[in-house]
Amino acid sequence: MNMWQAEVRVDLDAIRDNVATLRAGTTAEVMAVVKADGYGHGMLPVARAALAGGATWLGVATLDEALTLRRAGITAPVLAWLHSPGLALHEGVEADVDLNAGSLELLGELVAAARRAGRAARVHLKIDTGLARGGATPAEWPALVEAAAKAQADGDLEIVGVWSHFVRSDEPGHEMIDQQLAVFAEALATAERYGIEPRYRHIANSAATLTRPDSHYDLVRPGLAIYGLSPLPGPQPAGLRPAMTARARIALTKRVPGGQGVSYGHAYHTERETTLALVPLGYGDGVPRHASNVGPVLLGGAVRTIAGRVCMDQIVLDVGDDPVQAGDVATLFGPGTNGEPTATDWADAIGTINYEIVTRFGGTRVPRVYDGTAGEVA
Repeated sequence: MNMWQAEVRVDLDAIRDNVATLRAGTTAEVMAVVKADGYGHGMLPVARAALAGGATWLGVATLDEALTLRRAGITAPVLAWLHSPGLALHEGVEADVDLNAGSLELLGELVAAARRAGRAARVHLKIDTGLARGGATPAEWPALVEAAAKAQADGDLEIVGVWSHFVRSDEPGHEMIDQQLAVFAEALATAERYGIEPRYRHIANSAATLTRPDSHYDLVRPGLAIYGLSPLPGPQPAGLRPAMTARARIALTKRVPGGQGVSYGHAYHTERETTLALVPLGYGDGVPRHASNVGPVLLGGAVRTIAGRVCMDQIVLDVGDDPVQAGDVATLFGPGTNGEPTATDWADAIGTINYEIVTRFGGTRVPRVYDGTAGEVA
């Protein structure tokens, strides 16, 4: 039997059920956001599980991500939204990928891509309602929709959507939310004056999906929430369960005297004679180095704090006189149902967000193991 050393477990049934919970809470369609390798959970398995849970759309950042979904045989509508100049956008058009236009320059590239592909490009026009990231500013918007309407009349584009992105929807009640919704409504009215009435109007991310039904329009775009994590302060929203667990088997234990410095730079010293346990996970696997001396880990029935600095491949725990031995399982984070820390606990401990914690653990040398059958390919 081949024993495992470290693993990231992903519960696909949890992802399916989280999507079903979100779908039940809205009259809109659900776009499951699976960018960045499904926030570290694995883009293809996550996409299939989300579709099994009732999502009808998938959202990704890059064209390459969208084409990966298509090559895997996934035919559901896919929106890709982050495009630098000069990409082979015609490949997206040919693969029936919806593409984003947030500038006149990008719109021009989409028209050229459509002509090269010999078919209309499916386009979502992005209005910058205040995030000051992607999309056309309100000052630029009329020129963009005018050009888009002309391209649609010429048969080069099909304007499928108009969309935007919230700044502070994770702060319920913040005035910025209402301000952005007002800008969005005005942008839709402007588009309509140019003859653009998109089938899909969308602005709601996970937080707005959970807290602002007035922002749902035709489509909501939950990302974090489909993985069972909350973007909101306060208790875990009902019906969502975290899908990822990160854990490892203890490689070694040893008794050391009091006053022993531990790990690089001796940023931690033992208070008395104690047992140290070596966990074979480090920043090369996704453990943030900022977790030095603060990261929580469940081992031997108690939550311990990382002793000293996080190394590339390992961390150390001070377990006192507890009967911990090599081979015992240390759980960094999971759903929290068995006393283990959650990704949110990790984020709170090191001053970041739970999105970063789970995404860090994707794409490393740690094998991902899938539980559940949601979305399995027959």
